[in-house]
Amino acid sequence: METKFLDRAIELAEFGMEQNHGGPFGCVIVKDGAIIAEGHNRVTSDNDPTAHAEIVAIRKACDELNDFQLTDCDIYTSCEPCPMCIGAIYWARPNKVYYAASREDAAEAGFDDHFIYEELNVPPDDRTISMKSAERKKAIRVFEKWIKKEDKIDY
Repeated sequence: METKFLDRAIELAEFGMEQNHGGPFGCVIVKDGAIIAEGHNRVTSDNDPTAHAEIVAIRKACDELNDFQLTDCDIYTSCEPCPMCIGAIYWARPNKVYYAASREDAAEAGFDDHFIYEELNVPPDDRTISMKSAERKKAIRVFEKWIKKEDKIDY
């Protein structure tokens, strides 16, 4: 781990915050010892609740690599990733993630995502935002077609 990459992620967090782009979060993605993508939180500037620093950087890195996975890449982020970003990171499959501040530090600053971790263990019907299943059989037919699809790209 190289602290210069964490330092850059922290710089991006401060920059995005000072520009009023969103919360104080920054991220860099590194491959072969070089930064290939950077991102800072852009939630409020882009009116996009998914525009977290990690998501922004992952999108840029995948575009740069022309790939949907971050093979042989490391992610450096100014704060422990939230549940959404953790999901995106796992789908992107980097080698490692290094972070500076903890999720408890973020909670103290007003970015508390503990309730999301709790909600994941609640049955869908009982969640704060109720989730109802419908048309399951129709959707399963699409999955059945996917399973048989010969030219699919697995991920």
